[in-house]
Amino acid sequence: MSSKEKPTLGGTRIKTRKRNIAAPLDPSAFADAVVQIYLDNAGDLEFIAKSLESSDLNFSRYGDTFFEVAFAGGRTQPGTIKPDEGERHPYAVIECEAKRDAILPYVIYIQKILRRRPFLIKNLENVMQKLLQSLELFEENERKKLAIFTALAFSQKLSGLPPETVFQPLLKDNLVAKGIVLSFITDFFKEYLVDNSLEDLISLLKRGKIEDNLLQFFPSTKRSAEGFSEHFTKAGLVPLVEYNEKKIFEEKLKEMKSALTTQIVEESDVSEVIETVKQRVKEAKLPDIEVIRILWDVIMDAVQWSGKNQQQNANSALRQVKTWAKLLNSFCTSGNIELELIYKVQMQCYEDAKLMKLFPEIVRSLYDQDVLAEDTILHWFRKGTNMKGRQSFVKALEPFVKWLEEAEEEE
Repeated sequence: MSSKEKPTLGGTRIKTRKRNIAAPLDPSAFADAVVQIYLDNAGDLEFIAKSLESSDLNFSRYGDTFFEVAFAGGRTQPGTIKPDEGERHPYAVIECEAKRDAILPYVIYIQKILRRRPFLIKNLENVMQKLLQSLELFEENERKKLAIFTALAFSQKLSGLPPETVFQPLLKDNLVAKGIVLSFITDFFKEYLVDNSLEDLISLLKRGKIEDNLLQFFPSTKRSAEGFSEHFTKAGLVPLVEYNEKKIFEEKLKEMKSALTTQIVEESDVSEVIETVKQRVKEAKLPDIEVIRILWDVIMDAVQWSGKNQQQNANSALRQVKTWAKLLNSFCTSGNIELELIYKVQMQCYEDAKLMKLFPEIVRSLYDQDVLAEDTILHWFRKGTNMKGRQSFVKALEPFVKWLEEAEEEE
């Protein structure tokens, strides 16, 4: 072999790597083809779904374009809802009547599409986010159609549509400030509650991570508990108003309980604690019965239970009652509130095994400290309505009640 000849491997074929040649992106042609299917079937959604199913259109590549055609009648310009060049059809969601009967067929139609092509759910999310972030570009009637569609989509459990992808885009400052978001969400709530309960709506809002932030839908000038109640009452959504008021009430109770717990654990001066309670009761407009319930819970939660024996537990509980008797007495201003306090003691002793036998001693201590009146104790003994553990508690209190009755006769 000549020294200038290159060596070769006999019988070996050198393979070249094939290139994957991608088809050119052409969303315009895809949009025109989908529009033509709408036109050929004169907007009959059932036939349109069948035609799309039998077509060879590349949905995996042009999913966003498909939903633009479904909602707007054709392609839209990037970042807007303005029509792009190309064919359009008059059978889009925003072209129908702003009524549930007119919009529901579109929800069912899209549900069918998603069942056959579940990968399109992400494209639906993309387009809905785009539309919701551009609400100010729609007419008021068109925004109502989108609100009804969105409500029906969740009501019909449209395949895998995550609530947060719908609600979060609404929280754009400029949309909120103009009141556009509040109008949209009000239409959404009203439509959703036609077929669903308030509990269903709250669950949806929780999954959408906005259940605790509903006031964010309000313009800053109306962002208050009063503004919330006034707006949704006028809209006929009284159950939502009641739910929100209850939630605010519970939050105020929680805040008050937290503040009291700190003071009692730190053994603050009783008069200082009394002033704190009065101030919070005034600010939160809390009913007296709720106040006495909170006071008892906080006082007993602060007890350092030794757990060694019954006598030590009794000593700890009675010491706590004596220490904070003045606090309890300041808010036991009627027989009904005193009776509520006995019921709280009854329930705690019933539910906590280590306190089960302490009921008569606690009641006696509250009497000795002038927190409970004789008449209140006798009323509970003779006519108490809370039946949990009542039979054993009545029996345990008999000696004390007998002593009260004898003292009353002597007087």
